[in-house]
Amino acid sequence: MNGETIAGRCGARIEIKKILVRDAKKYRPEAEGIALTDNFDEILNDPEISIVVEVMGGLMPAKDYMLRAMRAGKHVVTANKDVIAEHLRELYGIADKHHVDFLYEGSVGGGIPIIKPLKECLTANEISEVMGVINGTTNYMLTKMTEKHISYDAVLRRAQEKGYAEANPSADVDGLDAARKAAILASLAFDTIVEFEDVSVEGISHITEDDIEYGLNLGYVIKLLAVGRNTEEGIDVRVHPVFLPKTHPLASINGVFNAVFVRGNVIGEAMFYGRGAGSLPTASAVVADVIEVARDIVAGTTGRMKYRIGAKKKLCPVEKTRSSYYLRLVVADEPGVLGEIATTFGRAGVSLRSVIQARSTVSGDAEIVAVTHVVTHAAASAAAASLQALPVVREVRSLIRVADGQEDTL
Repeated sequence: MNGETIAGRCGARIEIKKILVRDAKKYRPEAEGIALTDNFDEILNDPEISIVVEVMGGLMPAKDYMLRAMRAGKHVVTANKDVIAEHLRELYGIADKHHVDFLYEGSVGGGIPIIKPLKECLTANEISEVMGVINGTTNYMLTKMTEKHISYDAVLRRAQEKGYAEANPSADVDGLDAARKAAILASLAFDTIVEFEDVSVEGISHITEDDIEYGLNLGYVIKLLAVGRNTEEGIDVRVHPVFLPKTHPLASINGVFNAVFVRGNVIGEAMFYGRGAGSLPTASAVVADVIEVARDIVAGTTGRMKYRIGAKKKLCPVEKTRSSYYLRLVVADEPGVLGEIATTFGRAGVSLRSVIQARSTVSGDAEIVAVTHVVTHAAASAAAASLQALPVVREVRSLIRVADGQEDTL
């Protein structure tokens, strides 16, 4: 597809010489006319192969193959977010040492160009914030829960039927996929190494259609956001659900689409939007990286990008992050409950923006929805724990961040 156009744009014809597979004897009609091998050494030792493209996924042996290829003087293109999120510094070091190109645009955002802009186009900026909707599965699920007013379990089944969610959806719904991508974006944006385990992660499995309905009535849309900030407290990287005002640019990102929002001290605000998953969007990013390497080979400029990154920076503890919060409580339907709840919030140092006695439950209890002013996560969590301990509170069902429009709060 687009072979002649690509050849014209990069100044050379790109051909696939060999494909590494588990079983080289298995018939593969899509690889007709291309040599198959189950021995990676055949690729390493072939002097005609200049670029190794890794799209097998997982940590091992993918990481080993990439390192061995670069040590053999071959350029590497990958879409492997697992390896990049955990071993970026090592990969950069080997690429720099052996003067080879190492590109990974497809690891975040599918076909959305965001890695190259952060590495090249925006390097004149001090980036203070990068955040976005970067998991298509969860965005599809939350969009359908909002539009169709259906439950989490029902929309998960629908996502699995359509092939958007795996049989075991944990990587997506627990926020792990987004957390790996957040680590990559934060490392590039803030010139440091942010590893997967540095990211505070919360998924969407506790989000209900009731929360979504209350949010809509309050003027909010819920999204699973990856948030990266360079703050006075340190590098703050998180993945969690957020109620966004309907006017927020990320609130309108629906279905399987992704978007990444960047704030820099020169450019101001910029947003990158497109299909964040799928074979063709990811292939578009991978092939674009291959073309970039081919151009460098033709021009004799391979290794021109210095794959270096700054020292490890202090991380901001999640407890010190600041946001407004939405809390949904099930309480005894009796006089004095609201006063007792307000007093408990006050003792925790949390002031309230609004409190709504929403409706009665089947059991005869009442639901209360409260939205706080901006507080630390530690204070909001402490307030929720104190409320749960009250005899009149049956359950604290939800604690969800609310974006209030201030740059340093989310």
